[in-house]
Amino acid sequence: MSFSTEERGNPNTLSYRIYLKNSDGKYISPFHDIPMYADEAQNIFHMVVEVPRWTNAKMEIATKDPLNPIKQDVKKGNLRYVANVFPHKGYIWNYGAIPQTWEDPGHKDNDTGCCGDNDPIDVCEIGNKVCCRGDVIKVKVLGVLAMIDEGETDWKVIAINVDDPEAKDLNNIGDVKRLKPGYLEATVDWFRRYKNFAIDTIKATHGFWKALISQQTSAGELNCKNTCVSEGDSQFCCSADEAKAVVDGSCPCGEASPVPSSVDKCFYYARN
Repeated sequence: MSFSTEERGNPNTLSYRIYLKNSDGKYISPFHDIPMYADEAQNIFHMVVEVPRWTNAKMEIATKDPLNPIKQDVKKGNLRYVANVFPHKGYIWNYGAIPQTWEDPGHKDNDTGCCGDNDPIDVCEIGNKVCCRGDVIKVKVLGVLAMIDEGETDWKVIAINVDDPEAKDLNNIGDVKRLKPGYLEATVDWFRRYKNFAIDTIKATHGFWKALISQQTSAGELNCKNTCVSEGDSQFCCSADEAKAVVDGSCPCGEASPVPSSVDKCFYYARN
């Protein structure tokens, strides 16, 4: 199973989008049309890369847009970038999401006591390769962080690309701390659970997504149009021609706009 991307609009502007295609060259939704599992028997999952390591632009799957392309997050009309907090430059992992999962905002998690954040479950991939936006990779789960963000549960799965040379030696968070000393120091305080719990959490969010896509749960503002999951009598079913019309209706790919100079500024903080 292979996937490719198509850029539309101008990078570093509000028009920029990354659409995904399947191996037949047909447009798909990275939220709904890519299987959660790459190998269910081995607990290997697909991951859609939204933000490559060392970059600053806060890219994300547009859950409320048709076909759910990857676009840059916006706050108060401005494109969002993460700050450089010394010694880190941008994101310190390849950051993305597991498809066909959904953190249900109507479900209160038994462990955190908070409801989901209305997004697919997030992944921090710690392998050596710097991925590209829109890459679909296969990952092995190592652990999970439970973060509470403005009263919402926001899980962060720690994983490694199965094609990484170190993947065979990394099987849990203890291996990460032993073989990559210092890598998790900035986030280890948030770590709560180990591997089996992480996989159970992913499976739970897959169950919430199933309820969403089968219309058992209200989609709210989420766009659930997909090309291969829902049947033809479902309001979520999107034909190949309809999918092509969505992409054709977006801006053609153009030259990138300059990134604000403030994005390269480095911030320092004192540990208490």
